[in-house]
Amino acid sequence: MRKNPAHRLIPAMLCAVAALLLPAVACASALIPMDLTQTDHLKAYGVAYWALEKGYRVEWLLNYRSGSFNILDGGPDVIEECRYRGVSWEEPAAGELAEIYRTIEEENMEVVLLEKAPAVALYAPDNIQPWDDAVMLALEYAEIPYTLVWDKEVQSGELTRFDWLHLHHEDFTGQHGKFHASFRNAEWYREQKAYYEKLAAEQGYGSVSEHKKASARAIKEYALRGGFLFSMCSATDSYDIALAAEGLDIVDVPYDGDPPEPGFQGRLDYEKCLAFTGFTLIPSPNVYEFSDIDMTDVTRLRPQEIDYFTLFEFAAKHDPVPTMLTQCHVNVVRGFMGQTTTFRRNLIKPYVTVLGDYPETEEVKYIHGNVGRGTFTFLAGHDPEDYRHMVGDPPTILSMHKNSPGYRLILNNVLFPAAKKKERKT
Repeated sequence: MRKNPAHRLIPAMLCAVAALLLPAVACASALIPMDLTQTDHLKAYGVAYWALEKGYRVEWLLNYRSGSFNILDGGPDVIEECRYRGVSWEEPAAGELAEIYRTIEEENMEVVLLEKAPAVALYAPDNIQPWDDAVMLALEYAEIPYTLVWDKEVQSGELTRFDWLHLHHEDFTGQHGKFHASFRNAEWYREQKAYYEKLAAEQGYGSVSEHKKASARAIKEYALRGGFLFSMCSATDSYDIALAAEGLDIVDVPYDGDPPEPGFQGRLDYEKCLAFTGFTLIPSPNVYEFSDIDMTDVTRLRPQEIDYFTLFEFAAKHDPVPTMLTQCHVNVVRGFMGQTTTFRRNLIKPYVTVLGDYPETEEVKYIHGNVGRGTFTFLAGHDPEDYRHMVGDPPTILSMHKNSPGYRLILNNVLFPAAKKKERKT
């Protein structure tokens, strides 16, 4: 992200001049506060995205009133859109806007210019799943458009059309979510298993495991070339496991008809992983767990009413990327479970940035890192507003959670690719 003081000071100077020469005229600016005064935090992201689509200039005011948005040039259109969506807004006078920029300059805050509305893709099948996707719910509620892609599109190179890709409750190891022990006789499980096997065969793969690992590699190539990857739930650890297991059979009889090959654990290539290293796999089809990366069993011991994780505070002017990803109106966020609930700290690669964790424990909730020209961000857990989201549970109704801190973290990631790139110093 290019930290150019001019893009802060010039608007402020213009407003100051307008205040002196034309007292009756204010700059055409709409400030969307993201602190506790905001009536609908989630739809506010949708307004910012809409403004980018319209070609308006959008400033993300990092750490100013919990990451507020300042939309320039939009005038009455922006205000009308806020009113229509039920989003709080303010119209700062020229002098007030100059004071905002002054405050940002003097404190741990930063102005980041958002350049364009990112093209968003969700990796999801076209058949009905017996669980919801929190990111899909967030995008639909915020009215941010997205495109569904699946293995065929991923492996044929179509990801180049998109700036941002989301992976959710997916099993990239080809073990069908490790639901064998609990749901092998359920109709939805049998249908899904048959459907995945059919797709793998159609694309020339001998097993679902090899099919999914090929998709994992294609997604990594997408990130290496500059894509922004965001994953939740089982699409975090199972993704890295698939990368490490390239060329290895790590799945048991119920999944591909034969046992895992001998000595597979010692042949895992952790160098290929994005976030994790040194993990141990759990191949048994009777255990609902992929590896020791996940700490769901530890989370279960914590009473729900005290399950909160803490967001780190970063230096906005020096670390704008992690600052963007942690913008929230609270710094302590209610936890939520998933097939992958938290990450084991000592299995996270040293260059990965921890964005949120359970202090003084081994549990990490939220991480971010660079890969090639792109980035990856992993948020553990399935649904921020459904603590134990079970198979078959109804989707979360986000109109009842307009100010959800957990869903804000998701939407921070959606807007992250819109930010103006910072020029590297030579």
